[in-house]
Amino acid sequence: MVAEVAEVEENSTNKMQTLRLPPVITVNKSAAYAVFDLTYIRDVPYKPQEYYVKTRKCEPDADAHVVKICERLKDDQGHVIEASQPVCCPCGDRRRVPSSCGNFFDKLVKGKANTAHCLRFPGDWFHIFGIGQRTIGFSVRVEVKTGSKVSEVIVGPDNRTAVSSDSFLRVNLVGDFGGYTNIPSFEDFYLVIPRVHGPGQPPDLGRNFSMYMLLERVRFTLDGLECNKIGVGYEAFNGQPDFCTSPYWSCLHNQLWNFYEADQNRIARHQPPLYGVVGRFERINEHPGAGPRTFSFGISEAINTNLVIELAADDIEYVYQRSPGKILGVTVPTFEALAQYGTADIKTKNTGKLEASYSLTFKCSKGVTMMEEQFFIMKPEEVGNRSFKIYPTSDQASKYACSGTDLFLFADPDCFAFKLVLCFGIDLYHMLFSLSDSLNAAILKDSEFNEVDRAECQFTTTATVLDNGTQGAPFQPPKSETASLFGIIKDIWNKFWAGLLDFITGKNCRYLFGVCP
Repeated sequence: MVAEVAEVEENSTNKMQTLRLPPVITVNKSAAYAVFDLTYIRDVPYKPQEYYVKTRKCEPDADAHVVKICERLKDDQGHVIEASQPVCCPCGDRRRVPSSCGNFFDKLVKGKANTAHCLRFPGDWFHIFGIGQRTIGFSVRVEVKTGSKVSEVIVGPDNRTAVSSDSFLRVNLVGDFGGYTNIPSFEDFYLVIPRVHGPGQPPDLGRNFSMYMLLERVRFTLDGLECNKIGVGYEAFNGQPDFCTSPYWSCLHNQLWNFYEADQNRIARHQPPLYGVVGRFERINEHPGAGPRTFSFGISEAINTNLVIELAADDIEYVYQRSPGKILGVTVPTFEALAQYGTADIKTKNTGKLEASYSLTFKCSKGVTMMEEQFFIMKPEEVGNRSFKIYPTSDQASKYACSGTDLFLFADPDCFAFKLVLCFGIDLYHMLFSLSDSLNAAILKDSEFNEVDRAECQFTTTATVLDNGTQGAPFQPPKSETASLFGIIKDIWNKFWAGLLDFITGKNCRYLFGVCP
């Protein structure tokens, strides 16, 4: 948004003043985003797997020669990890993994056939974060430029009031006009992200957003004691009831890799993901303050923000530059009434030695629409042209216009009185002409709105032409040739005074031009 402080009102005079260098205010609001606090909880495997080994003489504490990959695990200090030992199941067709028991001699010589089952966590691990309080973030940058001087502040929800370094600009963020409605709540969700830096709380969240997932808390087991939940441990796997008769991979369903692959199948079918953040949100962790303890994404909903912007006015100075001016000429070409508008071209000049502001008014006589005053600035000796559009309100000019033929139609040489009437009308017309001039005038005013020059003018309009097509003019019955002399005189006298009245009132500017012999 860009605004300009063009005028100010002085309390002492209640007079509006135009600023020579108006302050230009530019306001930019960044895209809004939501930031959620994160709390690290623990790491979980991406894809727990069950391994089995067909062997003989399986025992929970058997070494790798007997149970191979299912040998008990030890930590870095050499301590055995509890419940990491294998689970031994007898051979048979209706077992967790069907296997042959062999013959009697194999059992006697090699030992009893069985299978060793164990849980292992190869591959990737993920961090689990609890999602906490939400805050809305955005920034509003306000810049005020006055000439070459620039004042700038940045405000936001976390910094609602700011003052520029020169103390000229002060901005207060009042708040938003409404609340956001399309931001989901994550109180019942965990955020899981790939582990990059090793176990424990990460120094940063990484940029592998395609693997970020938001999953309901009920899908997790934080102590590892529940089957078919994310975070399942050795205890839940080994302690499941009817272990050897349960299906293979039982207790290891609904893991992270199941939800990720379900999303990939939806994306392949051009459907939005259900669990991943990519495809559901935009601008993930691209906002100020987004780090290892926060999760953020962009908000597409538009909400208006209310600001209070204050500019210091204690050092404003009013400098009045008044300069004389002159109207060099006014030109108004003849135009057709009502059918179109006319144009008054007015040439003005600053005849002084200072650059100053002026206003120009063009006032017309009755029958012309009022025109708006124009304001402009002229440098010393500068000549400028201003135009006003003239809109007549009547087409009566053509109705009362009389040509020379019409006036002299009855000007018989023997009728001297007629000529006297006509010439008297012309003399009276010329006496009134100066009065008519004063009604059409261009007025030039200085910066204090005092008149410095005035130029009067006179313009005419032609009649509005009505085209009746092939119908021609309406039928006019011929005047009676037996009309009396006094009837003719009365008719001419009435026409003259009617035209004179229209001229005085401004309806007709062309009455009786050139009618005197």
